[in-house]
Amino acid sequence: MQQKNLNPDPIFELVKKEEERQKEMIGLIPSENHSSEAVRSVLSSCLSSKYAEGYPKRRYYEGNQIIDEIEILAQERLKKLFAVPHVNVQPYSGSPANSAVEFALLEAGDTMMGLALSSGGHLTHGHPKVTFSGRYFKSVQYGLDQNARIDYEQVRQLALEHRPKLIVAGTTAYPFALDFQKFAAIADEVGAYLLADISHITGLVATGEHQSPVPYAHVVMSTTHKTFRGPRGAMIMVTQKGLDKDPDLADKIDKAVFPALQGGPHNETTAAIAIAAAEALQPEFKQYGKQIRLNAQALASALREAGLKLVGDGTDNHLLLIDLTPFGEGFGTQVAFALDVAGIYANRNTIPSEPCSPFYPSGLRIGTPLVTTRGMKEQEMTKIAQWIGRVVDHIKTEQLPVEQAARRAFLQDFKKRMAKDEVLLKIRAEVKELASTFPLFAW
Repeated sequence: MQQKNLNPDPIFELVKKEEERQKEMIGLIPSENHSSEAVRSVLSSCLSSKYAEGYPKRRYYEGNQIIDEIEILAQERLKKLFAVPHVNVQPYSGSPANSAVEFALLEAGDTMMGLALSSGGHLTHGHPKVTFSGRYFKSVQYGLDQNARIDYEQVRQLALEHRPKLIVAGTTAYPFALDFQKFAAIADEVGAYLLADISHITGLVATGEHQSPVPYAHVVMSTTHKTFRGPRGAMIMVTQKGLDKDPDLADKIDKAVFPALQGGPHNETTAAIAIAAAEALQPEFKQYGKQIRLNAQALASALREAGLKLVGDGTDNHLLLIDLTPFGEGFGTQVAFALDVAGIYANRNTIPSEPCSPFYPSGLRIGTPLVTTRGMKEQEMTKIAQWIGRVVDHIKTEQLPVEQAARRAFLQDFKKRMAKDEVLLKIRAEVKELASTFPLFAW
């Protein structure tokens, strides 16, 4: 007789609690999303128990005939979706994928350019000293103009001065459209490779809601979740322009991923990417991409009506940056925590010309991919903005101490008080009532 397990692993209870948290709260972190049941189903499949080092039909392990078919299918679907001649779907995530491109195209000490972290760029775009890209290559960082848009004239002048071998056009906290044609003209002028990191906007590119980098860049990198709504993974695409510049470019990229930086790919993720690509080829996904932008614009408008300041005064994509300096320097930390208590989770973020520090930033980064996946539309964005406005107004007197040493103690006390705050808990109940009426995946 089979005995009943009287001590089930508590991890399953924790997973259940996390699912309940996601259902009852509203997620505004722009790099997060939910995926379909089909995508999630293969992530826990038998594919995770097979090693497949190498590439289709060139493996170092036997028994990969079916795995080869899966990976080829993922590649072919993405090639069709983005109109590119070569795709590598093996990178584990965006940071290793960017590192692979840099490893393939640069030698130690070569010059690369990317958007500064403080202007909305990513760590892997050459952030100095603390990252692989910033330590092993000469990094030149470009920034924004007075309107919080990328300063393309500065990009050109820096490129002419430093003659980089690689220019990265990509962002992680930038609410506006990227002009890949302008980047390409600059890269071509100095003979540089152009890498377009579209991790945040892949779903928008796939649906025509953002200019595609494919005609302009030599290499395109993206994560496969965020607006693409797939699993946590990444892909590197080599364009025809890239092959025209360097016929060996695809081979260089593949060798940089494996064996240079990775071992066996995660086959379950590869299969999930293939499913996400198939979903992105459907007409419904175009509606989804359009709704992401409509929701972002509605949220921006409602936030302004609530008296909140936006970096650049709006958004062209899925993402917004709230500038909280009118309420005090470093106020993003307090707002992010208070919102979490109130049932809305976002992330504190630096703003351009940040007056405080990355540890106590003055901004809040929010986005609409996740709420759009749940089926929310413009009317829900108005409610969300009103809740955010109420939270900010309720805690606006909670200012960080000037002294660095006093800040940690202040925040510890602040968190304890806010966790029991009646106003925030009342908003949380309202948020739960709304959020619970929407599934995690509505498309």
